[in-house]
Amino acid sequence: MQRDDEKKTNGTSVMRVVFGIIMIIIYVGMGVLLLINFFDWGPGIQQWLRWIGGIAFIVYGIWRAIRQFWGIDSSL
Repeated sequence: MQRDDEKKTNGTSVMRVVFGIIMIIIYVGMGVLLLINFFDWGPGIQQWLRWIGGIAFIVYGIWRAIRQFWGIDSSL
């Protein structure tokens, strides 16, 4: 039989995993959308900003995925 503390901890850890996966999808997805010019930014200074932002979002999404799946999370 589980104690109330254990039930709360299990539920919280499941929610952390689900939230982490959702955020990975959002970061990588946003990076891809920026790279394919989904938001239709015009030429000029926005061009390099779009590329840098897209690459940064994708790299950060991959970093979060590595931390998520290897269990390296400093907040736990």
